[in-house]
Amino acid sequence: MPAFLPSLFFLLTLFGQLSAPIVEPPLVLRPAKSNFAPLMFRVVAIRDERTAKPAVAWLLPVAAGAATAARPVELRGGTETAVREFVAGTLPPQPAARYAVTVRILALEVRETAVPGSPQAAGTIQVHLAFDWQNPEGQTITLTEYRGGTRYRRPLPDRAVVAPSLGQALLGGLRYFNQWLTTATAHDLRLATAVHPTFGYETRQTEPDTLFYDPAYPLSWNDFTGPPRPRGRYAAAVFPGFAYQARPRVLNGTVELDVQLKIFVVRSSSWVAEGQRTAYNLNHEQRHFDLVRLVAERFRRKATPDSLTVRDYQSILGWQYLASFREMNHLQDQYDQETSGGTDTAAQARWNRRIDTELREAGVVR
Repeated sequence: MPAFLPSLFFLLTLFGQLSAPIVEPPLVLRPAKSNFAPLMFRVVAIRDERTAKPAVAWLLPVAAGAATAARPVELRGGTETAVREFVAGTLPPQPAARYAVTVRILALEVRETAVPGSPQAAGTIQVHLAFDWQNPEGQTITLTEYRGGTRYRRPLPDRAVVAPSLGQALLGGLRYFNQWLTTATAHDLRLATAVHPTFGYETRQTEPDTLFYDPAYPLSWNDFTGPPRPRGRYAAAVFPGFAYQARPRVLNGTVELDVQLKIFVVRSSSWVAEGQRTAYNLNHEQRHFDLVRLVAERFRRKATPDSLTVRDYQSILGWQYLASFREMNHLQDQYDQETSGGTDTAAQARWNRRIDTELREAGVVR
């Protein structure tokens, strides 16, 4: 072997050692103390969505006399794993929490610079998180985002403060989201998980041309203010209908839907022929009004919490109303056809009994 080869081998080895990149030990995120009360969410996933996913930290070296350029330092296990373990160890278990969220990491950075004239490093931490939730209809919604951070100083030889400072910055984001949820569930429709309808019936007689259905105040001939018509097939005519008005509000994650039903007769559209103001004829017209009240009751019973979704409750309620409106028109035609406009007294008696029974069963009358 030539004499120069051992020397060449030594130089190559030394060059390799000098040129090999320095691998910094990773930062270890440990759970932080939290006092969330109450905790309204649980984290089901962590996603690192940073552009190009660079190293989380750029720290000054700890060795005396080392270069002053910051070096990349990763989190132990990788960003997603480290943050997921941090969150799992920091937040108390909440398997029944209403909101199961995904936390997206949009920015997470620790960057240090040298403090002029001092053997210290100044650190700046930046955190940008997004909180996503999948609602009961399967739609993923970004509820809110958090931007925060902190600063620290440390002696160059000691990095002990870095990981806890980063943990506190992340904890700030979790605390912010919990506080945001606490406030938002009172009014934010996106956070609703159920619809709870309640129904009321308008009975106030506040409009001169409109009579609202009230069992205590049945029709009277004074409500027939339309111009009389010549005696033909019908002795009188009344045109009842029903409508609804829905007012939503969010309370503790539920859409409280106040639905006011209005069963009405327009007085100026109702008429009676001369000489036909009899109790029998008035009863026939009252039954038209009663039938609408029964249809409205069935509409109310169809609009259950299970039938209404948070996303489409207004349109679902609208379709249910249209179906009931068609039912109302069909029943009115059937009633007039079977009673021959009230002239078939036996058929009229059967309808009277049927309507009275249904009104009692519905709790409209006793």
